[in-house]
Amino acid sequence: MDLKEFLDYVNSGKEVESPSEVQEMFDKLLLEAIRIKSKLNCEYHTEDEIREIFAELTSQPVNGTLRLVPPFHTDCGKNIHVGENVFINSNCTMQDQGGIFIGDNVLIGHNACLLTLNHSEDPQKRANLLPSPIKIGNGAWLGSNVTVLPGITIGDGAIVAAGAVVTKDVEPNTIVAGIPAKLVRKVNEK
Repeated sequence: MDLKEFLDYVNSGKEVESPSEVQEMFDKLLLEAIRIKSKLNCEYHTEDEIREIFAELTSQPVNGTLRLVPPFHTDCGKNIHVGENVFINSNCTMQDQGGIFIGDNVLIGHNACLLTLNHSEDPQKRANLLPSPIKIGNGAWLGSNVTVLPGITIGDGAIVAAGAVVTKDVEPNTIVAGIPAKLVRKVNEK
């Protein structure tokens, strides 16, 4: 299985059986991500070098406006898609096999955790994986220690307060907080 076939499969939302050829590709990409993350996280790099290593990790070009503060963690890297003027603060974790799509002008705080995989509820299939993408709209801001669960869309201009666990889609231009994250108010509404 090549990378394109893998991405086509996981982006289709189909269940990934364990064991399977797709699961074997997960393992292969994990080892590659560990190698590249070690290079990124274990020594000093300029901003340009960080973008270069991130491009290697994602296997796609990275625009010159990305700002990323290591350490950065992922167990794949190949299904992360980043817009213009994105800032990712330190110790962010992106479990991206299901796809992470980040719009323009997005801020992601320290220790944010974006998760795109779930397991089957059926105990007989518990090792199977269920990929589901996360989509973060333009101008969104995820505070420190935010967790975003699989299949979530965060709308344009939304703010997710520090420490929130996002279990449902977030409407554009709203502020959510808490565990689970709930609507606090609209942006700029006092």
